[in-house]
Amino acid sequence: MPEKIRGFRETYIKKGYNRSAMEQIKKRKGLPVRLFFMLIKLGILLVILALGLNLFVVKSTEEKIAASLDSHEDTLQKAEVEDLCNVKAECIMVLGASVHADGTPSPMLRDRLDTAIALYEAGAAPKLLFSGDDGQVSYNEVNAMMNYAMDAGVPKKAIFLDHAGFSTYESAYRAKSVFEVERMIVVTQEYHLYRALYGCERVGIEAVGVAANQQRYRGQFYRDVREVLARDKDCIKWIFKPQPTFLGEAIPISGSGIETH
Repeated sequence: MPEKIRGFRETYIKKGYNRSAMEQIKKRKGLPVRLFFMLIKLGILLVILALGLNLFVVKSTEEKIAASLDSHEDTLQKAEVEDLCNVKAECIMVLGASVHADGTPSPMLRDRLDTAIALYEAGAAPKLLFSGDDGQVSYNEVNAMMNYAMDAGVPKKAIFLDHAGFSTYESAYRAKSVFEVERMIVVTQEYHLYRALYGCERVGIEAVGVAANQQRYRGQFYRDVREVLARDKDCIKWIFKPQPTFLGEAIPISGSGIETH
């Protein structure tokens, strides 16, 4: 082979090799960028999914909110009470919230209790079901709720305590499985009520809600943001329906609440 042709061939091969090597280097350099944009796209999809599930929970339950108390001066209207009585609820379930070190309810829990007691006194349901956290020796939400209601004149036998309502999901699950509730009124703040009503629907309880919105609570913005994720989590949990932390023997809501104290 002539020297000139051989040199041209070697130069061509060398340049081709260099070009291939450069392309490999560029690909390696571009990999972090591609991964970055893939993660951005994945993040956007997750945000869309989270907001979509949240909207689904809210829209599927908002018509089940029968009444709302929007200030401490606000009272239930006669028409609202009549509509709630027509539900023929077996009980009014109050979902737990924090209590102070001295055993008294926090402002949020106190507003829930005041709303539930007003409903009970109006004849909306014959029983109160208090569901909350009683998992520590030094902390007991349900006893604080019971004491508050009894101080307001509610008979002890009309109060049922769910000592293992560690979450909204577990409260709804146990209301059906342990207390055998078929129809009830749920009382909590509106931001929380959508998730609670969704859980009741998924477990097979006919439920309507009354919102205890008597005031704006400290840290409410944080609760509102956290609730979006909580709705998403419960929406997925209700697909698989894992058992709650505790179940136990049935305690029908039709009986006496003293058995649960």
